[in-house]
Amino acid sequence: MKSRALKTIYNIFNLKNQLILNKILLKSVYMKLDKTISFILLILLVVAIAATVYITVNPKSGEKFTEFYILGAGDKAGNYPTNLTLGKTGNVTIGIVNHEQSKTNYNLVIKFNGTIIDNRNVTLAKNETQQIPFTFTTTQSGNNQKLEFLLFKLPDNSQAYRSLILYVNVS
Repeated sequence: MKSRALKTIYNIFNLKNQLILNKILLKSVYMKLDKTISFILLILLVVAIAATVYITVNPKSGEKFTEFYILGAGDKAGNYPTNLTLGKTGNVTIGIVNHEQSKTNYNLVIKFNGTIIDNRNVTLAKNETQQIPFTFTTTQSGNNQKLEFLLFKLPDNSQAYRSLILYVNVS
């Protein structure tokens, strides 16, 4: 009986030692796993910071375009001088906004019934806006006379880059 009790105590003692050893080994495995996960997270953080810095320093250039518009009385997109009396003047404001991402040269040509009545060069810096007051005088009567505003982006002076048309009735 004594030997059986000793065997049981011995087995309990061995079991307790094995549990302690397993606990130590498990703790060691968890520490290694914790270090590995921490290292991976650190690398991901460095990559995220590097990507953010790169995107901030080298932003993707936006769409390149030019705004081209005319405004009527009171600088409104309306109230255009579309009904005039022969010999009277009409006033509009021509707006050009450069979103071409660089300094850009333009040629503005204005035609009335196919005849050039104004021609001027305009140079705008990146994101610069220019509003040009323009006055025209009617020289013949008739309905739906064509007032054309043609904007050429230089050096191409053969095809209008942007165009606007205002039809004027002259009595």
